[in-house]
Amino acid sequence: QVQLVESGGGSVQAGGSLRLSCAASGDAWRTYCMGWFRQAPGKEREGVAAIDGDGSTKYADSVKGRFTTSKDIAKNTLYLQMNSLKPEDTAMYYCAADSQFSGSWCRDLRPRANYWGQGTQVTVSA
Repeated sequence: QVQLVESGGGSVQAGGSLRLSCAASGDAWRTYCMGWFRQAPGKEREGVAAIDGDGSTKYADSVKGRFTTSKDIAKNTLYLQMNSLKPEDTAMYYCAADSQFSGSWCRDLRPRANYWGQGTQVTVSA
């Protein structure tokens, strides 16, 4: 099994930055694919960014050029650096993980991961 714990959320003004972290514990092979999703009130969960075991990344068009995801393999921790934040980035952000076998969502960012964190709130004010 895998446990995912997010941190780093908070409130920031538009144009500001935040860095989210996701500490993973458990079977390392189940975290070959890791990524970030977000869900705003009344909206469906959407993919933000993902990274696979080969280091390949995928970003939603809405965050390209502003967000960067990376992974510290030694710590098995995933990061999301968010710059130039906009009010529309306001949402609960969730970390997700999966094995290589089940991690096709690393390429298309569809929210079908097997493992999810509890989420961390990001609020961006105008």
